[in-house]
Amino acid sequence: MGDTSTAIVTWLTHQDAWAPLIFIAIHLLRPFLFIPVMLVCITGGVVFGPIAGSAYSIIGTMLSSLVFYKMIRLLPSGFTRLQSMQKRLLKRHSALTVKQVAILRLIPFIHFHLLSFCLIQISTDFKDYTKSSLMANFPLAVIYTSMGQWLTLLSIPMMLLFSGGLALLCFFARRKYEVLVWNDFFQAS
Repeated sequence: MGDTSTAIVTWLTHQDAWAPLIFIAIHLLRPFLFIPVMLVCITGGVVFGPIAGSAYSIIGTMLSSLVFYKMIRLLPSGFTRLQSMQKRLLKRHSALTVKQVAILRLIPFIHFHLLSFCLIQISTDFKDYTKSSLMANFPLAVIYTSMGQWLTLLSIPMMLLFSGGLALLCFFARRKYEVLVWNDFFQAS
């Protein structure tokens, strides 16, 4: 696997003007190839450097989020599947904030498109979703691209500690109020 990754990075660095377009296309194909977002962002930092790699990763993750927004509307079975997964993971009447989604995107093993689905749930329209996605994707792209080498050097216990710290930070970024539905509060007799 390591030789394949090295060969792909070497091939990508020799593509000159096509390299950014190929990299962005890899971001779009990433969900179908089951490649983690952080791996693609880290590769962008290795190939293009931290600044250009971050810019290309932001463009790639934004396009991936926008394609997901359009595709989830066309696939009702995927919508209901993500909705049931969200209900199992979150409390019944709670919704994540954009800050929480941005923090959760930094945790490597949380599904990228499940968090995009959470953004769809709290957004009013496509414009609001686009703005929320940009705010949630920006930290992911910048941190994993610029600090990718540092993160790959962490041991498993340190990575778990880092993920736990991010989960704790997500807890403190939550909404400080609870929504009570009238029918849930007063039982019908």
